Amino acid sequence: MKYSLRQVEVFLATAHFENISRAADSLAMSQSAASSALKEFERQFDIQLFDRAGKKLLLNEFGRLIQPRAEELLERARELQTLLAAQVNPDQAPGGSLKVGATLSIGNYLVSGFIARYMAENPGTHISLEVANTAKIAEMVSHFDLDVGLIEGEIHHSDLDISRWREDDLVVFCAPDHPYGKLASLSEEHLLAAAWILREQGSGTRQAFDRAMHGLLPKMNILMELQHTEAIKRTVEAGLGIGCLSEITLTDAFRRGSLVPLATPGKNFHRYLYTVVHKQKYRSTGLRRWLAICNQTA
Repeated sequence: MKYSLRQVEVFLATAHFENISRAADSLAMSQSAASSALKEFERQFDIQLFDRAGKKLLLNEFGRLIQPRAEELLERARELQTLLAAQVNPDQAPGGSLKVGATLSIGNYLVSGFIARYMAENPGTHISLEVANTAKIAEMVSHFDLDVGLIEGEIHHSDLDISRWREDDLVVFCAPDHPYGKLASLSEEHLLAAAWILREQGSGTRQAFDRAMHGLLPKMNILMELQHTEAIKRTVEAGLGIGCLSEITLTDAFRRGSLVPLATPGKNFHRYLYTVVHKQKYRSTGLRRWLAICNQTA
């Protein structure tokens, strides 16, 4: 075999960081050693994997073609290392790693339980968690920067395997002393007269809200758009307007009475949450187990 796993690691790290120096740092190598490994990898097969754009190294068409296969090769090599290490010393066998992405509602209110269960079953496992909106998580999964994503929004991407995971509902809410707090339900006139505190464009929550409010949106008073659910809840608690978030983010606030739900007849706030994996991603034992845990808690 002409190439080494180290060369494959350097290739993938460079694709991730788009910079040979940062790739070298991530692998605890000198820049010169990483650069030599990448050049030798390309030289052996008389290929070019990156295009230069200023200081960036961007994957070219052939680089993008082999990236999924290189990812799979490295994942399989890590699995083999784990199995071999377990034979030598079961108590010190490495647990592997998993890169998980989640949108804000899922990341802040659901995923910690999944991580705890996964790590209890797989001692020594390292899990990294990226929390961002739907668009960002999907982008990272498509670039192999994440092994799996848990998202709230509906997306369409030819490279991604998107599966329904669980059901969810958005809820309109306000502070208990807000004028709407004592109403049995909100009419369309109430919805148009309200000042709204909402999630930003690109989030799954905002996507579901906009779909439910189709036809009213151009006339609605959207006072603020915030990136974090807690900031929205605090702003609504302060009486600046009404909000709309996932039910899973509001359970504690409703129980305490710091916020109250508002009925909105005729508005469908039902939606699905999704798991996202690259279609060419190797389904390692760890990744398959993570997806199983998520599905069991649906």
